[in-house]
Amino acid sequence: MLVNRVGDVGLMLGICTAFLAFKSVDYAVIFGMEPVMIDKTLSFFGFELSVLSVISFFVFLRCFR
Repeated sequence: MLVNRVGDVGLMLGICTAFLAFKSVDYAVIFGMEPVMIDKTLSFFGFELSVLSVISFFVFLRCFR
């Protein structure tokens, strides 16, 4: 049960990050804007992380339950 909730939180964080980056959660919009966002980074506690990598990590965290 706990692992399932952790995966759900990861999925929620991934969707929220995608919305903040793309201003939409529609797959067609996100995949259409992917070439524009390829070099965008997110600053997190002094680390520069790729926005697409962060979204992918959070969304696919759901798969490891």
